[in-house]
Amino acid sequence: MSRRWPLLAFTAAAAGLSAVAGAFAQADSGEGRFGNAIRQEMSERDRAAAARQRQLELREQAQRAAERRMSAPPAAAPMAPPPSPAQAPPEPSEEERLSDLARIYQAMKPKAAAPIFEELTLEIQVKVASRMRERSTAQIMAAMSPKKAAALTMAIAKRQTSYSVLSPPGPKPAAPAARR
Repeated sequence: MSRRWPLLAFTAAAAGLSAVAGAFAQADSGEGRFGNAIRQEMSERDRAAAARQRQLELREQAQRAAERRMSAPPAAAPMAPPPSPAQAPPEPSEEERLSDLARIYQAMKPKAAAPIFEELTLEIQVKVASRMRERSTAQIMAAMSPKKAAALTMAIAKRQTSYSVLSPPGPKPAAPAARR
């Protein structure tokens, strides 16, 4: 047994020495957890600084380009003159405006449309209602106050009876003068 102890002691001593030597080698070379962390942090800072530098250069280039455009003489191409009133889009006709209003009121919920519809003049109510679908008109009239709904009903009825199948809408021709 005496032979094994010296060999075992020798092996343990060699392992201890190699561990100490490895630790010194790492400390000298800056390797290790802390060395790696420091190196990574420095490289991240370098990348961030390079990115900021690129952004600053791009901003400076954009600023120089804007200054050149502002200081350059205007282009040779003449600017288009503002549109004259003759070229302006035509105003929509009364028929188009009333049709648009009818579509708007049809799209609204009847309980929300009724109070607004009541505030219109009777003439406008009749014109708009005549362009709406019957069901939409009925729902809005049902949500209106009874007096306003009745007035609208009377106006629509008078308008419909004033038109006959034989005569076109519009002013009625004057009766011929009686002969003497």
